[in-house]
Amino acid sequence: MNSFDLPLRYGVNPHQTPARVLRGEGSNALPFTVLNGAPGYINLLDALNAWQLVKELRETLELPAAASFKHVSPAGAAVGVPLSDQLHQAYAVGKIDLSPLATAYARARGGDSVSSFGDMAALSDVVDVPTARLLRREVSDGVIAPGYEPEALKMLRRKKGGGYLVLQIDPDYAPPLLERREVFGVTFEQRRNDRIPGPELLQEIVTTETELPATAVRDLLVATLAVKYTQSNSVCLAYDGQVIGLGAGQQSRIHCTRLASDKADLWYLRQHPSVLGLALRPKLSRAERNNAIDRCLLEELTQAETEAWLEAFTTPPVRLTADEKRQWLNTLENVALSSDAYFPFRDNVDRASRSGVRYVVQTGGSNRDDEVIDAANEYGMVMAFANLRLFHH
Repeated sequence: MNSFDLPLRYGVNPHQTPARVLRGEGSNALPFTVLNGAPGYINLLDALNAWQLVKELRETLELPAAASFKHVSPAGAAVGVPLSDQLHQAYAVGKIDLSPLATAYARARGGDSVSSFGDMAALSDVVDVPTARLLRREVSDGVIAPGYEPEALKMLRRKKGGGYLVLQIDPDYAPPLLERREVFGVTFEQRRNDRIPGPELLQEIVTTETELPATAVRDLLVATLAVKYTQSNSVCLAYDGQVIGLGAGQQSRIHCTRLASDKADLWYLRQHPSVLGLALRPKLSRAERNNAIDRCLLEELTQAETEAWLEAFTTPPVRLTADEKRQWLNTLENVALSSDAYFPFRDNVDRASRSGVRYVVQTGGSNRDDEVIDAANEYGMVMAFANLRLFHH
């Protein structure tokens, strides 16, 4: 049964003891039940933020949704759009027959598989066996969902030697309108961010190009809901129903855009035929495979690092040249971008254009809105002003 408060192993760091979570004001109990494992402070911060994200994705887009959370920001988020053969291979799904919910988690986890290592997963629907099979094989700290099929729960309870965290959230729980937090002995109070971004945010289109196909609306909303639950400043790129690049917690918006775009580039490069054909050793763990592929695409390595890295392959890989990478990235199109606040300069649009961005939603209201709109017009983008800021701290 749910309890009024729950002791935790420790707080944010092991030396921060004691630690616990308590029911909110006006609540009869905590809104979740621990079905397995022992939650930590960060586990619950991730779980409760991630649950809100997938719940709102489900309500807004009417598709099963999943999120992979790390350090109170999503490493990935997605809805259950079927995988292409290319993504099926890139995400190393294997022989699992994916349900729509499992597909959503495969996308959420695969958007940034290195960052998702040790994630807290959130799922909008009752966890079925295919989704549990995906969770079982990944390095993951826990999962939160509104329910679990009996066989799925049995599988998850065996994960991590029986220590895998399994939380069941009350899907009907609604928190109080006012929320509080304490910092340095000072209590802050505000109305919680109960605004759920929907298609109405895309009505004020400010560019010459105005057409937003249904897939673009879907992806813009995926990106916007993701930034709502991302540490600010934040910029998110989404495509095909999932986050493909997210820049979180940066002090400069251009750094957010660069980070999100670089991650999107890496996501797409992982689908290059040469990368899909890499001869990786069969006994590598999934994390080792992901790291080896990333290093193949990103890093200049010393001789000693190269020797260690090559041990991951049965045949030495041929690394893509800069020109080959650029040619491949030029085929990425129709990417959606959402920013949690306005673009102060056009450099954000310039950088995003190199990662296939065609659809943009941002707050608007900058002194240089005209310059930003002109830049979007130069690239043939469709840009909407949401007139809504979505900072998250």
